[in-house]
Amino acid sequence: MMTFTQQLRQDADPIFEAIFAHPFVRGIADGNLDKEAIIHYVKQDFEYLNAFARIYGIAISKCEKREDMAMFAEQISFVLHGEAHPHNNLCRVAGVRYEDVQGYPLAPNASHYIRHMLTVAHEGTLGEIIAVLLPCPWTYLEIGQKLLKEVNPTPSHPFYEWITFYGEASMNVLTDRFCARLDRWAEEANEMEKEKMKQHFLTSCQLEYLFWDMAYTKQTWPVELGQVMKR
Repeated sequence: MMTFTQQLRQDADPIFEAIFAHPFVRGIADGNLDKEAIIHYVKQDFEYLNAFARIYGIAISKCEKREDMAMFAEQISFVLHGEAHPHNNLCRVAGVRYEDVQGYPLAPNASHYIRHMLTVAHEGTLGEIIAVLLPCPWTYLEIGQKLLKEVNPTPSHPFYEWITFYGEASMNVLTDRFCARLDRWAEEANEMEKEKMKQHFLTSCQLEYLFWDMAYTKQTWPVELGQVMKR
């Protein structure tokens, strides 16, 4: 019998496969991406990760066990410090400084994704929060693992650091911890809450795809309002 998270992964498989095939992800594999698309991705992901850290903080406020508090506290540090490493790799390829692509307004898909997670964080249970967050590390882990196996990159590959960062142990540990905690939560959850967790998870998976698409198309809002100033 499958665990709750194994069932989630099976349900989301078409979305995962679409993400693997997305041209931005394929561009990472091939070592060939439009520099403006890379910059757009980093601008948006910087803001996304800031929101992710805030959501971990909301999750801590709903924890009753210290082990759960510690899990989320460790991940705040990982988001604020560890994930700067793949961002720096992307910036070097694009020929920009990381400091110069921070503090930009959110594009529509990034805004949608963040609002989705924040709504669940404020209104949902701890299990719902884990479910809404889980697709981010899980999809990146599988992208990294897939590209490590497919490309077997050497240090000369433009995105070697990005691929190895997400394909190796740190993301695996995080995903496993979140899956194990969500499975334990699901064992005591009623059917209504489990359905909510499933829908939050699947929506986040869809929004992961849309985030890649937002970067690849360099998505902006449809009506230009003049020069956008950095915040």
